[in-house]
Amino acid sequence: MLQGSNWGRWLFLSVFILIWQIAAYLLESDQLPGPLAVLQSLWYHLIEGDLLNSIIVTLRRVVLAFTLAMLVGIVVGFLMGRFPLIDTILDGVLIMGLNIPALVIIILCYVWFGLVEAAAVAAVAINKMPLVAVTVREGVRAIDQQLLQVGEVFRVPLVRSLLHIYMPQLYPYLITAARSGLSLIWKIVLVVELLGRSDGVGFQLNTFFQFFDITSILAYTLAFVLVIYSIESLLMRPLENYLTRWRS
Repeated sequence: MLQGSNWGRWLFLSVFILIWQIAAYLLESDQLPGPLAVLQSLWYHLIEGDLLNSIIVTLRRVVLAFTLAMLVGIVVGFLMGRFPLIDTILDGVLIMGLNIPALVIIILCYVWFGLVEAAAVAAVAINKMPLVAVTVREGVRAIDQQLLQVGEVFRVPLVRSLLHIYMPQLYPYLITAARSGLSLIWKIVLVVELLGRSDGVGFQLNTFFQFFDITSILAYTLAFVLVIYSIESLLMRPLENYLTRWRS
């Protein structure tokens, strides 16, 4: 099954590159450079430009915002799922957070706190927190109540109850929140950098846009995609397989 999935992935990628090359050849336009031109631009920006430094800066913001959003979202979601009163109090705030556009939160953070790093990270984390909280809340609600009752009967300490009763059942929800949140945070970080930072991938994309440099935009996009795929393949997927190994 895994080998078939990999073959399907490579087949899709090959067909996509082929269609891209044919379209670039037929159009012969600077608005759609071919794959080879994009790879050459990627190599140039990697060796001579600021590509590596920009990716590192953006990654730092992603990690900080992701960690903050996950920690706060898990705590809030757990409390809402465990205690109906807290759920009733915070439900309206959660719905509001899920529906306010990310751009509005980014602008407000910059206006209130200034064009500083803390405002950028906070804007990204605030956009992500409600989604994590909702996912964790639903996971807590789905926990087997009989296991909780067994823990209460045997007076299992709180820490042990969290580790051995709650967490094994919450792992799939936490992984879902992490993977969906990571993909969302990538996008929001670029907008944050485009609007109010002087470094990072988003800032560089804005610069290339002003010069209509499509080749460099696609080169940076390709580098970003490669980083995302690496994190997904080397970190997120192995972690998910390890945490859910009991299913097999």
